[in-house]
Amino acid sequence: MLTELAGTGLDVPMHVDAASGGFVFPFSHPDFTWDFRLRSVSSINASGHKFGLVYPGIGWLIFRDDNQLPDDLVFYEDYLGERDATFTLNFSGSSAFVLAQYYNFVRFGRSGYASLVRTMNANSSSLAQGLAAEDALELIPGSPRLPLVIARVRDSEPFTGTDLVGELAERRGWLVPAYHLPPANEKQQILRMLVKINQTRELVDALLDDFTGAIADLRKRARGENVPRRVHSGHGY
Repeated sequence: MLTELAGTGLDVPMHVDAASGGFVFPFSHPDFTWDFRLRSVSSINASGHKFGLVYPGIGWLIFRDDNQLPDDLVFYEDYLGERDATFTLNFSGSSAFVLAQYYNFVRFGRSGYASLVRTMNANSSSLAQGLAAEDALELIPGSPRLPLVIARVRDSEPFTGTDLVGELAERRGWLVPAYHLPPANEKQQILRMLVKINQTRELVDALLDDFTGAIADLRKRARGENVPRRVHSGHGY
């Protein structure tokens, strides 16, 4: 649409917020066009700490060419005996995150990141299939997507998404986000589970087992049956 608009004499540049998908879609959907292959895309940002496999604190902002970076944002310094141009959104910070990201780039490469993304997608597909088998839940599809599973509790159930995630937390300390959608859909509550590389198939299976048990217990309580609450002690509770 922006390309068509350019034919009218208007040039509207696009910034792509690829904070999460920037480290996923190039490996999972290489033919999905969202980057500099689109002429209107002028800049892209990505976060290393989401799927780049480094700690929080590193992010990237990439421009198509020098013309997209206003000179007002460039800081020139005579610091080490020569004039150097610096551009950073927070000016000064530790280089440890940059070194960690560089190490991962060298260690994994394109094929390594592609393998990691395939593993995450396989585990998220396994989680989605397991949750789809629960008649209390409705899965919300979407493609292309991150290794992400989104579900909602059916209106016919005697409990809410908040009830369900509370029961999951009691079982094994699961922290599953459950929140309402923006205005006009605020009555809809979704459960959003992002599957990363440390969410192994064993953890996926354990989560599915607890979903099954939690749904069963919530239904029993709704029928007035006495289901004892789990009491945990020790580290993590």
